[in-house]
Amino acid sequence: MIKNTFCMLDGIGEKSERRLWREGILTWDDFTRASELPGISSERKNYYDQLLTRDDRELSARNAEYFSARMKRREHWRLFDTFREGAVCLDIETNGFQPRYGGVVTVVGLYDGFEYKALVRGEDLTAESLHHELSRYKCLITFYGASFDVPFMLKSFSGVRFDLPHFDLCFAAKRLGFEGGLKKLEHSMGIIREESVQGLDGYDAVKLWEAYRRGSSEALRRLLAYNREDTVNLMYIASVFYERLRQSTGIEEYLSGGIA
Repeated sequence: MIKNTFCMLDGIGEKSERRLWREGILTWDDFTRASELPGISSERKNYYDQLLTRDDRELSARNAEYFSARMKRREHWRLFDTFREGAVCLDIETNGFQPRYGGVVTVVGLYDGFEYKALVRGEDLTAESLHHELSRYKCLITFYGASFDVPFMLKSFSGVRFDLPHFDLCFAAKRLGFEGGLKKLEHSMGIIREESVQGLDGYDAVKLWEAYRRGSSEALRRLLAYNREDTVNLMYIASVFYERLRQSTGIEEYLSGGIA
């Protein structure tokens, strides 16, 4: 999808992008090879050509941070397919308070499509370990993470950066017409959670952490099982949402003519 994208060019929105597609300008190469384009001056066309040439070079280098800054946040979903193999799903648990009122991150769950890993406060959750884990990836997937998880971690762990493309499924869900939180979304998509954590919510996660602090290893096991479900299910949802968002742009209508 990214090489069909032109709405990151200043002055070109989604309507102008679709107009380009209708004119047969479906890829960056189509754009730069065209001698002229309707509604675009030669000077601006030359400027756009330079930008797209650089974009193509950075894409070949798989420079995810470049595209994180280059693309509007609401369009980061377009990068998912390109960086899918380097994507990581992330979900945090906390003690129920905001950082300025004594709030801390208790668990950070990470899932790369193959393996789930949890970093736990007091064991292996530090700014250094979090930075090390995040440095391995090219794309971040969360549910409401742009408003909660990422800001919470930025306030909690000095030096940790989140410069990756960020596919926030909460805002994608609203864009696609879904309502409610993650559990409601999973139910509508036929996703069934592990029996031991069915019905649990964020408040239960806080209580499980407190029980663990009082010495219950079973409470930690259940908390991690809950976090695992919150984290692992995001990868499947991201794949489904990416395809639906792609279809919503109308690009398939133009690609069906056999032009890739």
